[in-house]
Amino acid sequence: MFNLVLFGPPGSGKGTQSENILKTYQLQHISTGDLLRDEVSRHTPLGMEAKKFMDQGMLVPDEVVIGMISGKIDDAPDARGFIFDGFPRTRHQAEALDKLLEFKNTKINLVLALDVPEPELVKRLLGRGATSGRSDDNEEVIQKRINEYHAKTQPVASYYNEHGKLENVKGDNTIDETFKILSRHINKYLLPVA
Repeated sequence: MFNLVLFGPPGSGKGTQSENILKTYQLQHISTGDLLRDEVSRHTPLGMEAKKFMDQGMLVPDEVVIGMISGKIDDAPDARGFIFDGFPRTRHQAEALDKLLEFKNTKINLVLALDVPEPELVKRLLGRGATSGRSDDNEEVIQKRINEYHAKTQPVASYYNEHGKLENVKGDNTIDETFKILSRHINKYLLPVA
């Protein structure tokens, strides 16, 4: 089983590249945001636990999120692997995810981090905000989101780098060029589905 974490600041193209990777390699997508919404809508025990925190505007505890991820993995026993989106966001979460995966006799194989210069991120996000009506359409909000990304994910990137799993990828090429670079890294572990 091949497991991938894809990092990237807002506007780096992470969503687009995730879709390309999912389609090309036929991986399962684990988005913690989607998992939380699904568990809450189905009124599962974990979903009800998460809802208590969400209703108070609090973060859902890592243990609850890890439980949901565990369930998602168990629901797809024949999966070629998973791409993790929005998790882990902290070093503690990365360690907890490693423990869970070790328990399931698998691991994170590769962490790809999309590097895009800040002026390009700002340009992309301003363009996206103008066409989509998203709230990140002014430079002050954009800068806060970029700063928060770097502050929170740097320790996670360092953790995976210490374990020899991190690859930084230049993300300001075209979508196709960036995908070719990502694919070269993934192909060392898993070949595309013909």
